[in-house]
Amino acid sequence: MDQKTKWFDITVTLHNGMVHWPNDPSVIIKRVVDMNKGGRCNVSHLDMGSHTGTHMDAPLHFLKNGKSLDQMPLEATIGPARVIPIKDKEMICINELKQHKIKRGERILFKTLNSKRCWIKNSFVKEFVYIPYETARYLTKIGVRTIGVDYLSVGGYKKDGRQTHETLLGAGIWLIEGLNLSKVKPGRYYLICLPLKILNSDGAPARAILSKVK
Repeated sequence: MDQKTKWFDITVTLHNGMVHWPNDPSVIIKRVVDMNKGGRCNVSHLDMGSHTGTHMDAPLHFLKNGKSLDQMPLEATIGPARVIPIKDKEMICINELKQHKIKRGERILFKTLNSKRCWIKNSFVKEFVYIPYETARYLTKIGVRTIGVDYLSVGGYKKDGRQTHETLLGAGIWLIEGLNLSKVKPGRYYLICLPLKILNSDGAPARAILSKVK
């Protein structure tokens, strides 16, 4: 890495009133001390769920005795990664993944139709491309290290949500959700994704960036 390295920000920008998972806390970002209103500085109040925007899931999110996010090893989300394109408009299927020959220990980010169509709306998109339970089992058998998806959940909306999470998290796979890969081409990259370090957290917002591997 040097000063000429080009970085791609694949993080969704947090903003007031943005889309969030149904029944999760809404996103409220409010300036409570404002220099434009006579304040000596600017200070904002942040009110949101732990799974807002680009974020990570800890095993504790779905496993009662699972690790919290502050226990995550840094190498889980820092290192080589691969962006894999998904053509299926409904789900990430095993047959489509086989051609990419995913290997044990890889960090895999799935680029689906979600990146282009879901993040342009502030309303929740129910029919997003997701990882079904069968594919989750396939990925655990391979032994991938980290998985990233380009909407708010690895599991579908009322479709394999709990099973997919429990399967992946139970296998020790770290999950990045809410990525925006619309400006990134498939290929090999160097990933840096660091969630907020919150004690005993089930999840936390994160900043994720990629640099192209030559």
